[in-house]
Amino acid sequence: MTDRVYPKSTAHPPQPLNGSAGATAFPATKAQLYGATRPAYRPQPERRRRSRCCSCCIWLTFLILFLFVIVALAGAIFYLLYRPHRPSFAVNSLRISQFSVTSTKLNSKLDLSITARNPNKKLVFVYDPTTVSAATSSSDVSIGTGTIPAFVHGTKNTTTFKVAIASTSETLDSSAITALKSDLKRKSLPLKFQLDTKVKVKVGGLKTTKVSIRVTCDGIKATVPAGKSPGKASTENVKCEVDVRVKVWKWTF
Repeated sequence: MTDRVYPKSTAHPPQPLNGSAGATAFPATKAQLYGATRPAYRPQPERRRRSRCCSCCIWLTFLILFLFVIVALAGAIFYLLYRPHRPSFAVNSLRISQFSVTSTKLNSKLDLSITARNPNKKLVFVYDPTTVSAATSSSDVSIGTGTIPAFVHGTKNTTTFKVAIASTSETLDSSAITALKSDLKRKSLPLKFQLDTKVKVKVGGLKTTKVSIRVTCDGIKATVPAGKSPGKASTENVKCEVDVRVKVWKWTF
């Protein structure tokens, strides 16, 4: 009985991964196997987040515009109903009984008469105590301060106040003394007055929040006392301006 002869296996040996014929073949690593089939990572744009941000900005803009329109309409209705006007002020007279300047100090005493008028028919002004300060118009050197007590200014009302303004042995620097002596060499001393206070408006049973105002009266020409005769002032061309002062954080406008 003859033996059966089987042919030799003709299976090809594994080829190297890099394709080089002379390189030694090694089993493929996991990184090579997975890297061959896995697609390259490409980050997708965040469209949903961007769309949400855009929609929030649009809604916030519409809300601000809506509030602005509401405030404007409320202001227009208030103006049509009440026709509000600012209070007005006027200087009636000024008398200077004492005014002396040394090398470092100032002593002064002034008597000011000022009138406040409320032209409104339905608005009442409620004033806090008012600080009255006097200064020279040209050099802005302070020469005294006074106070007007708190008061309620009724509708269509005119009230006159007499304010005592004084400066007792106030120490001034050399530049202020020089500027003040230069002003005294003139025939008349140019002065101005500032009234600083807070006021709220009362309409029926409603009251607004307090608002700061400043009244500036400029254009006063005064003479200093000569001997026992007090100094007088001309108040014909005096103009008083009322400005609303709004404070935002550290700044006042």
